[in-house]
Amino acid sequence: MAAEGKRRGLGRGLSALIMDTAITPVAPEVAAQAEAGGVKLIDIDHLLPNPRQPRTTFDPAALEELAASIRTHGVIQPLVVTAAADQPGRYWLIAGERRWRAARIAGLKEVPVIVREATPQQLMEWALVENVQRADLNPIEEATAFQTLMTEFGLTQAEVAERVGKSRPAITNTVRLLSLPMEVQQAVIDGQITAGHARALLGLSDPEAILRALSEVIRRELSVRQTEAFVRRMNETLAKPASSATEEDTNLQSHLRYLEDRFRSALGTKVTLHRNPDGGGRLIVHFYSDEDLESLFRLITGGEDG
Repeated sequence: MAAEGKRRGLGRGLSALIMDTAITPVAPEVAAQAEAGGVKLIDIDHLLPNPRQPRTTFDPAALEELAASIRTHGVIQPLVVTAAADQPGRYWLIAGERRWRAARIAGLKEVPVIVREATPQQLMEWALVENVQRADLNPIEEATAFQTLMTEFGLTQAEVAERVGKSRPAITNTVRLLSLPMEVQQAVIDGQITAGHARALLGLSDPEAILRALSEVIRRELSVRQTEAFVRRMNETLAKPASSATEEDTNLQSHLRYLEDRFRSALGTKVTLHRNPDGGGRLIVHFYSDEDLESLFRLITGGEDG
């Protein structure tokens, strides 16, 4: 029917570039169907990675899993490519690089593709949209891609937001991650902290303070909310005059020593008191024998043995 043959519009984003029919590039009848449907079977070695691919890391284990699926079912969704003008007979990948890599691992000689004309900007936009839709990019890869679209191709943040289906503030907040020290960006890439943690660290203007805060966030496994509170306290401390801060530190250390002495007198053993910047801390009570431990137990519990 006419309604069934009607081509879907661009409103579906990247899905408008590809077809929904499963294609398995092994059976001759499937190859004939592919040609009839506008899908070509191309030598896998004639495909080249997208030079504008925003994704820089591909999980080897995930690729092996996809390769195992491809060995059984073939490439279900065609790759989207464009002719490489400077290399006759070769094609740049627009979308589907992960499938291409897995197909190579699976030993396929040919893969189904849809050929589209694409400018360098479109090469990046379409690859970015595919990865964003699949949530395949880490926040730093996303930020780098957004920044490239703005600096190399002159797009505004609003235009980038429209192309990738995000809000303009989301683009702004993501790109801001690139202003953080490389150590923080790497921590995001490695999954040690989230983009939310990284945005909280942007509240500190001094790179050294940011790195100190990063170390504490990772060491103490702070949540995003706790990181935001920690950054506020650091800013309050950094805003105080040096003499005032020194005097406050001196008074705090003096009070800690006083408390340690009181604990030592009460418990009859060495006691060490540590305070954290957030107001918490650790009280370490030392013992040197089983008898010491039993004595401390009676002192602390009032002689009750539970």
